[in-house]
Amino acid sequence: MTVVGYSEEHIRTLEWREHIRLRPGMYIGKLGDGSSEDDGIYVLLKEVMDNAIDEYMMGFGKKIDVSINNREVRVRDYGRGIPLGKVLDVVSRMNTGAKYDSKAFKKSVGLNGIGVKAVNALSARFIVRSVRDGQLKTSEFAGGLLVNDQPVVETKEENGVEVIFQPDEDLFGNYYYISEYVDTMLKNYVYLNSGLVINFNGNKFFSRNGLADLLNDNMSKEGLYPLIHLRGDDIEVAFTHGFNYGEDYYSFVNGQNTTQGGTHLIAFREALVKTFREFFKKDYDPADIRSSIIAAISIKVEEPIFESQTKTKLGSKDIAPGGPSVRAFINDFIKKHLDDFLHKNSETAGIILKKIQDSEKERKAISSIQKLARERSKKVSLHNKKLRDCRIHYNTNDPDKLDSTLFITEGDSASGSITKSRNVETQAVFSLRGKPLNSYGLTKKIVYENEEFNLLQAALNIEDGIENLRYNNVVIATDADVDGMHIRLLLLTFFLQFFPELVRKGHVYILQTPLFRVRNKKETRYCYSYEEKAKAIKDLGPDPEITRFKGLGEISPDEFGHFIGKDMRLEPVRMKKNDFINGYLEFYMGKNTPERQDFIIENLRIEEDVVEEIQ
Repeated sequence: MTVVGYSEEHIRTLEWREHIRLRPGMYIGKLGDGSSEDDGIYVLLKEVMDNAIDEYMMGFGKKIDVSINNREVRVRDYGRGIPLGKVLDVVSRMNTGAKYDSKAFKKSVGLNGIGVKAVNALSARFIVRSVRDGQLKTSEFAGGLLVNDQPVVETKEENGVEVIFQPDEDLFGNYYYISEYVDTMLKNYVYLNSGLVINFNGNKFFSRNGLADLLNDNMSKEGLYPLIHLRGDDIEVAFTHGFNYGEDYYSFVNGQNTTQGGTHLIAFREALVKTFREFFKKDYDPADIRSSIIAAISIKVEEPIFESQTKTKLGSKDIAPGGPSVRAFINDFIKKHLDDFLHKNSETAGIILKKIQDSEKERKAISSIQKLARERSKKVSLHNKKLRDCRIHYNTNDPDKLDSTLFITEGDSASGSITKSRNVETQAVFSLRGKPLNSYGLTKKIVYENEEFNLLQAALNIEDGIENLRYNNVVIATDADVDGMHIRLLLLTFFLQFFPELVRKGHVYILQTPLFRVRNKKETRYCYSYEEKAKAIKDLGPDPEITRFKGLGEISPDEFGHFIGKDMRLEPVRMKKNDFINGYLEFYMGKNTPERQDFIIENLRIEEDVVEEIQ
């Protein structure tokens, strides 16, 4: 047995920047490369934006200028500016800030004096410029280390703060910003702060109607009834019922997008059920009341408690110290204002009642087969080993467990290769048997009657919604051929039809695997495109060995380890608007064959390299 020494020299005290760079997950969640909207580079932008938004919320500055040029991010607000003598402390001294003083920032997003320090420490280059009353203070850092502290000079610039930073590629790797993710973040800020203008790379974001604008901009067509939009002191809600399965929520606290919900979202969902039950005088099942709902809620809380530094889930029990509970506050508001609305709008109330009754009818129709389906899923998964599970599962309360992955593969050979090369701690494999059913236009009853879909649902643990999802990343791993693409579409149809929130919340990905292996005696390169293949041939010199991978089963387990490890290439499946689902599915998976055929013919394109290879 190896004896590990433990004495005074083993005890270390890390500087603030060292700790952040050593344990970035504690401060910004996962690092990532920008392909997922919760990757660290977006959290860094959010931390800087939060400070600018807090200034606006306190009544200072009506616009914020944001730009991203390659990897350099600039955020300029027009608030009061950081007091010049404290600029260095605010950006480089932990637990320093004005937000401990509740009089200065009563309902702030930034709380712990940590966010902007994390941005500083995790950036290869970080510049802060503060302007107050004709004077400018500028400081520059690299990886959290001060490299240029300039003296205060006079200026004619408007008051405010400008932060310029470039995330460190030594930490984030070959990262990139996706404009769509940044647009969504910035739009959320203006929805929650009516009157605020955010300029981003030439685009202007502005909102007059708050959460109603948010829902309208995220729906391609109207809901079952006009949006119900309710506003009060420190609370705003908007909702309607749509045409898809599942529940879709946007929740915010003090302007922060709480993507994982929290006490306020739980209270809102409970309050809707209670109010509708009392109004319609019947104890409808909560799932029937909330089925297909599209809703947004925003509240303001004094001294909010979040469950992590990334502030994605509210843990506060009370609205304010000594004030009512979050649950009571939201319940009282919904009970009064929604009940009043329903009494005054009988037509909308009737539409909602019919929607609830239709959901109840469908649920009862499938309840008789649910028990059989559950038993079958347990039995089949145990005996046929369709699911090769991992040891660690998705847990929203534990940042170390956020990257558990389920690979959905076709056939035994592909699943065997992935199974042998995977990380058994965090990567699971689900093996399909043949092509799944085209589920477009079918009811949810098919989920339980179809063995493949029933087992997949059971593996993901999403029967009652994605709150208990077992894997953060659901990765479709099919061959890069016609059959593989077809299976991919059938799986996406299944998810979009019955579990759209799985896609909306960014859990579904496509695994990118190499098309070619190019190697000589000294080096091996895996190429994901014809362009990469051409470059590899040029770089490796004359007559390299070239292998074309026609299916995942042809890739050995040893090689597969390169493609599902830390350099794994995942293409996120993204949805821009909620109700585009129906239009997309109808066109691509419906029965409009002539129109789809014309589309394929008009958009058919064959790469020159492919033609050369065929010839």
